[in-house]
Amino acid sequence: MGEFLSAVVEQPFLRQALLAGLLASLGCGLIGPFVVVKRISFLAGGIAHSVLGGMGAGAYFGFDPLLGALGAAVVSALLIGWVRLAWRTGEDTAIGALWAIGMAVGILFISQTPGYATDLMSFLFGSILLVPTRELWFMAALDLALLLAVGLLYRHFIAVTFDEEFARLRGVPVSTLYLLLLVLVALTVVLMIQVVGLILVIALLTLPAAMAGQWTHSITGMMATATLLGAGLTSGGLALSYAPDLPPGPTIILLAGALYLVSALAAGLRRRLGRLQRG
Repeated sequence: MGEFLSAVVEQPFLRQALLAGLLASLGCGLIGPFVVVKRISFLAGGIAHSVLGGMGAGAYFGFDPLLGALGAAVVSALLIGWVRLAWRTGEDTAIGALWAIGMAVGILFISQTPGYATDLMSFLFGSILLVPTRELWFMAALDLALLLAVGLLYRHFIAVTFDEEFARLRGVPVSTLYLLLLVLVALTVVLMIQVVGLILVIALLTLPAAMAGQWTHSITGMMATATLLGAGLTSGGLALSYAPDLPPGPTIILLAGALYLVSALAAGLRRRLGRLQRG
């Protein structure tokens, strides 16, 4: 740990990696609780994997892959949301097809791009150590958009998350808000691509929020706790991966998975002790 802290002081790229992790953690904390409570992890996974098509197109045509990812994420979020709203039966198959098509299109584009092997690995598993300053500003802008959307529509999102039918009876535009929530999930996915990559992004989106849900019973509490957990996990994963020269993205997710198991066991033990005390 001492070696890592010394390197953080001396190496600008490590400071930028830590900042990228913190920016991604804010997005996880804001949107992750809605994904967990609403139980739309599969839909979020479809959005995440479809993003590879946009990143591949960006690499092939010579524009910023993150801009391609942003466009693909928003389009796939709207398509997946429309499929879910229009096809109450068979939605899993349709979403799985969009997921696979997005991945296939991305791999085809990347395969035709010089140096594609390196790009593909960084897209799939993240490249937090190589985040440039301009992408930190891009991540900060996405965080600001998420903060504004959640702050302005918090009560509406709560209503849609917990009871769609009641919200619809009260005149809330449920379908529009649902699609907007998926678009916010798409923005969060793009926010986290640099940190852990497309393959692992859903774990970072859901695990901190799921852990937070084991210890707090409000969306606001889950947001705050998940943000802090995300910050700790990204920073801790970076620290653990530094000395043995391990890939940071998978290390972050392994740390998150281990902490989730410990949290689940501790929460289960607490509930059991509570029942014994009441009995």
